[in-house]
Amino acid sequence: MDRLAIEMLPPNAQHILESLNTAVVIFDKALRLSSINPAAEMMFKISANQMLGEDLSRLLSDSETLAASLRNTLDSGHPFTARNVLLTLVGGDHITVDCTVTPLGYARDNYGLLVELTRIDRRLRMAREETMLGQQVANRAMLRGLAHEIKNPLGGLRGAAQLLERELKDRSQTEYTRIIIHEADRLHNLVDRMMGSNQPLKKEPFSIHRILEHIAKLIAAEFPPTINLIRDYDPSAPDIIGDSEQLTQAFLNVARNSAQALEDRGEIKFRTRIERKFTIGKTCHRLIIRTDIIDNGPGINEELIDKIFYPMVTGKAEGVGLGLSIAQDIVQNHGGLIACRNQKSHTIFTLYLPVGD
Repeated sequence: MDRLAIEMLPPNAQHILESLNTAVVIFDKALRLSSINPAAEMMFKISANQMLGEDLSRLLSDSETLAASLRNTLDSGHPFTARNVLLTLVGGDHITVDCTVTPLGYARDNYGLLVELTRIDRRLRMAREETMLGQQVANRAMLRGLAHEIKNPLGGLRGAAQLLERELKDRSQTEYTRIIIHEADRLHNLVDRMMGSNQPLKKEPFSIHRILEHIAKLIAAEFPPTINLIRDYDPSAPDIIGDSEQLTQAFLNVARNSAQALEDRGEIKFRTRIERKFTIGKTCHRLIIRTDIIDNGPGINEELIDKIFYPMVTGKAEGVGLGLSIAQDIVQNHGGLIACRNQKSHTIFTLYLPVGD
């Protein structure tokens, strides 16, 4: 919307703005919020009554770059467009938007700014998800081939060790054949774990909060009491239908990863929320449950964060890098999605599970 178009708006401009699906906010020349349409209220998760008359810094509390650009536009009278702008909402959530800023009037007689915001989180997430799923399909195909190539010689080694053990006259030497058999079995089990569970899902309705409470008890028993466990549940979350045992393992793997990152001190928050009309892969689900497992540890190395769910990838010297890979397999088998991101002093693992359409 350019400057000429704004000047030509009819007197009922507010009604027109309210009918738009695009989020629109208007700031006066003092950069106080003078108007916000319903689409923007939904985007920012606030009501007009809460924010009208508030200073720009209240709405864009952690977006200094954009705020500075708005002030420059007010001074210069030149419109601008910014892409992939990260905004921090009043409640602390983050969204990514494309932003177009248009002065209302000319530089000498500028009486405010009109800001159009188009949320692009969904588009970015779907692009990342498509890339991730493609990589996972290729990785799984490679692992299946690798598993076949490893298991065949392992079976031969194990069988040869058993035959050799029967022929040994000095029974003290069986210690060596036992080592060969034990290590062959260990590698076989490791390959099976890399491939994930082959067990069919035993689906039943259950509360995600029941799983989280069970996991909280396990974490409390396994780790020191200096790790504080916080619950932030959405009481309106409905039951989901799935394999509760497998999902318990998936959530436990993620929570245990967070607890290990804390090195015996910190906090883990279990947070659940409802998302509507949420797309996973190519399927748009009417309702999903989003579970965030948040820790205030040191975060994940940025070089690893895009690979953290791959088998054998780990940032821990003593780890084998299978827990998160197994969790991902289980969640995906339930039609869900698991993601990870660093956010300031927190690491957030998010698990999306469809409720059922």
